[in-house]
Amino acid sequence: MELKETFQRVKAASKELALISDERKNAILLQVADAIIAQKDMLLRENAKDLARMEQSNPLYDRLQLTDARLEGIASDMRHVATLENPLGKVLKHRTLENGLVLTRISVPFGVIGVIYEARPNVSFDVFSLCFKSGNACVLKGGRDADDSNRAIISLIHEVLEREGVNPAVVELLPATHEATGEMLNAVGYIDVCIPRGGKKLIQFVRDTAKVPVIETGAGVVNTYFDEFGSLEIGVPVIHNAKTRRVSVCNALDCLIIHEKRLQDLSKLIKPLLEHNPAVTLYCDEASFEALKNDSSLFALHSSLIQHATEESFGTEFMDYKMAIKTVASLDEALQHIDRYGSGHSESIITDSAENARRFQQEVDAACVYVNAPTSFTDGAQFGLGAEIGISTQKLGPRGPMALEEMCTYKWLIEGNGQIRP
Repeated sequence: MELKETFQRVKAASKELALISDERKNAILLQVADAIIAQKDMLLRENAKDLARMEQSNPLYDRLQLTDARLEGIASDMRHVATLENPLGKVLKHRTLENGLVLTRISVPFGVIGVIYEARPNVSFDVFSLCFKSGNACVLKGGRDADDSNRAIISLIHEVLEREGVNPAVVELLPATHEATGEMLNAVGYIDVCIPRGGKKLIQFVRDTAKVPVIETGAGVVNTYFDEFGSLEIGVPVIHNAKTRRVSVCNALDCLIIHEKRLQDLSKLIKPLLEHNPAVTLYCDEASFEALKNDSSLFALHSSLIQHATEESFGTEFMDYKMAIKTVASLDEALQHIDRYGSGHSESIITDSAENARRFQQEVDAACVYVNAPTSFTDGAQFGLGAEIGISTQKLGPRGPMALEEMCTYKWLIEGNGQIRP
């Protein structure tokens, strides 16, 4: 009953958001950004409680950690959202029918957006800023790992909203329990759409359980294909950046696919990964394992990091300093591997062949398809969209980075002069 009352409060607050001008929303977002910096010590202190419960060796530790620099970045992102064009009330279509009816399709908020996420406290700020700017109230369900951080964040936002005379129920944080997740997914009539941000298991659970509409985001089994005509000059830094920039995020590289004619270059492609700190463990199919073993100096130095792949190595989102390697005999075989093991998130090809690049972009079924660039660019801010609420991997509705425009639906406005339908 307690959560039903919470959902009712948020639903009611969502109606009040329609009365707040874009200028006032922007001013409030700027005040929240200022409060992030002013209360930085408090946020870091609460975040430290969460960090103390997690081993530093856990790849999710990096996702969980807030720092001075990251809080500065979060505040900067929120200020940027405040500068973005108002996504509401845009005329998407306008026409006059032969009978004189005037039809206009305009952008409007969803109403209430529910977001389920794991050990990423920055998501609390990102979701609030995007939802508030786009006129949506939001219900947040964070994981236990980040509960102290999330509660401090929502408390800070509520302080600013109350001071500005805005109903704080436009953003609410649910208890970090499985029961709360279940109630959110069944909150028909209160939550208009639910967005899970997390790993494969979370998204699968949401898909199987939800009675409210769901937009799938997050799970990224990411491949990069080094083509027969790939450039080493491009390939080495692209693969290194895609794998090691941040291993715990959904756009990180999980599998390097390499054409068999380029196996002699495999040592050069993966040497920076083996020398990285922390080093990357490689799970190699037979052909790639033998190619690395033949480089006796490299293999002797890094043999513990070069292991045999199993069937489970492919199609795994590692979220760790781990990567699979698959050898193929053709572009067709690479495309088949991606079709079987990819998750529809981000895929990349490294090639100097314009024809192979064209085929790859045309035939790969993913939200983001790259040529000669790392998948680490799959990010709303990097795409110039401001902050993002997640990366949608589905085809119905939003696809790819979900920013302000994707936080809106639309409605038709029809104006007549007494016409009747024959």
